[in-house]
Amino acid sequence: MIKLTRIDDRLVHGQVAFTWTPALGVNCLIVANDKIAKDEFMKLTLGLAKPAGTKLLIKTLSEASAFLNDEKNKELKVLLLINSIKDAAVMANDVAEIKSINVGGIRLKEGAKLISKAVAVNDEDILLLREMLNEGIELEIRQVPTDSKQMVAGLI
Repeated sequence: MIKLTRIDDRLVHGQVAFTWTPALGVNCLIVANDKIAKDEFMKLTLGLAKPAGTKLLIKTLSEASAFLNDEKNKELKVLLLINSIKDAAVMANDVAEIKSINVGGIRLKEGAKLISKAVAVNDEDILLLREMLNEGIELEIRQVPTDSKQMVAGLI
């Protein structure tokens, strides 16, 4: 069961390990990213940041979708981590269980603008966010579980 789908360009880090993981009671982190799934150094680095006693799986988008759609994996309590809005849109399209997405952090890049203190989006991101909203997916911004939800719809 997916407990939370989170977009955060840092993927596995302190907020995930020390606040989200215990607050959600997850036992499995899944990083869905085509590039990182093929990068042994990044996989090692992310593995060092994972909380003790929690399984970390790093998969391509298609592998992650297949894993999450497989009934035999439904007993896992999953925190799904994605590093871009584009990849989140793909995952939301491929995995029916994704009905809500938390946007935790997307750093400022060229052509992007801040819509909150930790989330920067460009025009392509805004189009994808609107498409997901039109599909009925809840999109909210929170850094940590104790923050109040900021609804993306009101910020774009």
